[in-house]
Amino acid sequence: MIQENVKKVLNENLWYIATCNDEGSEPNVVPVGFKRVCDDVKLAIGAVLLETTLENIKANGRVAVACANPVTGEAYQIKGTAELVYEGDAYKHYRKLTEDTFKGAPELKCAVIITPERLINASPNERNKEEIPL
Repeated sequence: MIQENVKKVLNENLWYIATCNDEGSEPNVVPVGFKRVCDDVKLAIGAVLLETTLENIKANGRVAVACANPVTGEAYQIKGTAELVYEGDAYKHYRKLTEDTFKGAPELKCAVIITPERLINASPNERNKEEIPL
């Protein structure tokens, strides 16, 4: 379960998702704005412009998400696995959001569902690098 203070930072700030394929390529990191904590343990992203990220997820499914409140410095890193989905609640949510935001162009490619395996404090304080139980 993701703690309420962590959810607050995730819900109120931009995320950065990092991926890499299995071929020794360079890491890829991009900001994402279509994102949410979709239940107490999973994260969802609407993939509109993501290309390299989706290819990397198809290659190995490993992701890291970083998020920070720029005012307070409260920050977290989540490491886990991702899957691409083309139906269901998260997909419908992001399809509607994409249509409402972009009026049809570009279109939603898929939703990305992230299952966190590790939650790490990335805040600049004495708890930096401390693992937080999920």
